[in-house]
Amino acid sequence: MPLSTLTLHPSYESNPKLAKAAHNLSTLLAAIAKKNIPESVEIKINVIIAGVNNFPGQPPQLLKQLKSAQSAILKLLESELGLVAKNHYQLQWLAIGMATFGIPLGVVFGASLGNMAFLGIGLPIGMAIGIAIGTNKDKQAEEEGKQLDWTAK
Repeated sequence: MPLSTLTLHPSYESNPKLAKAAHNLSTLLAAIAKKNIPESVEIKINVIIAGVNNFPGQPPQLLKQLKSAQSAILKLLESELGLVAKNHYQLQWLAIGMATFGIPLGVVFGASLGNMAFLGIGLPIGMAIGIAIGTNKDKQAEEEGKQLDWTAK
């Protein structure tokens, strides 16, 4: 069973935000089509796309529907098949690194220097650590063939 495609609404051409969201979802579907995914997952994705194609709402609600459909498809692929988009782990670990490593390091710097204004020094350090870990996990996912050839724009 092939994946459904996104039908174009006339409002896509008049609204640049809608056009961008529709383009992102269409390119995501094209990247998924290149992978060999099970039919059960294809059926779930087709149900999500049918919900977008049949959505009767106005452009602001349609934009939300497009973004939530993209998010739902990405979560489904990650949970069911372990497939992730490019730079998925890098972006995820950037935030984790800042919270897990950056804030405690900032507290250590601030306490050791006697001035808590140095709390912010730890954040870029944690960000760098998180990006390094995420980049490593992205390379590992690519080597295992678990990475989609897709990035949101």
